[in-house]
Amino acid sequence: MDFLIAALGLAILLVSGDVLVRGAVNLSLRLGVPALLVSLTIVAFGTSAPELLIAVRAVGEGAAGIALGNVVGSNIANILLVLGLSALVACIRVSKLDIRGTYLTMLGATLLFIGLCYLGPVTRVHGVVLLMVLAVILVRQGRRALAERRTGTAGDKVEGADPDIGWARIGLFIVAGLVGLPVGAELLVQAATHMAREYGISETVIGLTLVAVGTSLPELATVVMAAIRGQADVVLGNVVGSNLFNLLAIIGLASFVGPLPVPPGLLAFDLWVMLAASLLLLPFIFFGWDLSKRWGILLTGAYAAYIALVIT
Repeated sequence: MDFLIAALGLAILLVSGDVLVRGAVNLSLRLGVPALLVSLTIVAFGTSAPELLIAVRAVGEGAAGIALGNVVGSNIANILLVLGLSALVACIRVSKLDIRGTYLTMLGATLLFIGLCYLGPVTRVHGVVLLMVLAVILVRQGRRALAERRTGTAGDKVEGADPDIGWARIGLFIVAGLVGLPVGAELLVQAATHMAREYGISETVIGLTLVAVGTSLPELATVVMAAIRGQADVVLGNVVGSNLFNLLAIIGLASFVGPLPVPPGLLAFDLWVMLAASLLLLPFIFFGWDLSKRWGILLTGAYAAYIALVIT
C-alpha cells in the first residue's frame, strides 16, 4: 500500500510541476517581466511551502532540530539532487542567463545563516534580521520587474509561453501547481517515512534524508519539467529562489514560534556541505558553463556520497 501511495504522490508532483511551469512562464509574458523573476518569487515561494509547514510544526512540537535540518538538507538537495537530475534529463543552458547578482545574494544569505547558527540558538531577533534581508531582496526584485516592464523587452525572453492564453487559465495553472505540489510531496514523504521506519531507520536519518528530499520534491518536479521544456531561467530561478526563501523566510518565521537550538552535527558538517554546494554553482553562473549530463552525474553522485555519510 505504501508503494501505491508513493506512486500517487509522485504522479501528482510531476503533473503539478508541469502546470506550475506553464502558468509561471505565461504569467511572466502577460506581466511583461522575465520568467526568471517570476521563478525567483511566486514559484520559489510556492515550492518552499512544504519546508515552511514542516518547520513551523516541528518548532511548535519542540523538535526545532528537524526544522533546521530540513532547511539545510533541502538546500543541499536543491543544488546537488534537483539540478543534477534535471541536467540528466536535459542540458540546462546557463550561458544564456545573467543571474550573477541573484546568485551572490543567495551566497550571502547562506553565509549570514551560518553565522547566525554559530550565534545560536536562532531566536526571534535572528528571525527579524533574516526577514528584513528577505524584504530588501523582494523590493529589489520588484524594482527590477518594473524596470523590465518599462523597457518592453521582457516578453521576448519568455520561451514556451502562449500569447493567447487567458488570465483565468494562467491562474488555474498556478493555483493547481501550488496546491498539488505540497499534496504530492506529503503523500510521498509519509509513505517513504513509514517504509523507512519498518526497516528500522532512525528518526534523525529520516529527517536529514527522506524529509529533506521529500520537501525538495516540489522543486524537483518543477525544475525537471522546466528543463524538459528548455526553460533554463525557470530552472535556475526556482532553485536559487527556493534556497533564499528556505534560509530567510522559513527560518525567520519559524523563529517566532520558538527558539531553534542548533545541533552540533549541523555546525560541524551539514552547514559546510550546504556552503560547498552553493559554491559549486559559481563557475556555471560566472563563466557560463552549461549544466550538461556529465555535470548532472557529478552533482547527483556528490549528493549520493553526502547521503551515505549521513546514514553511516
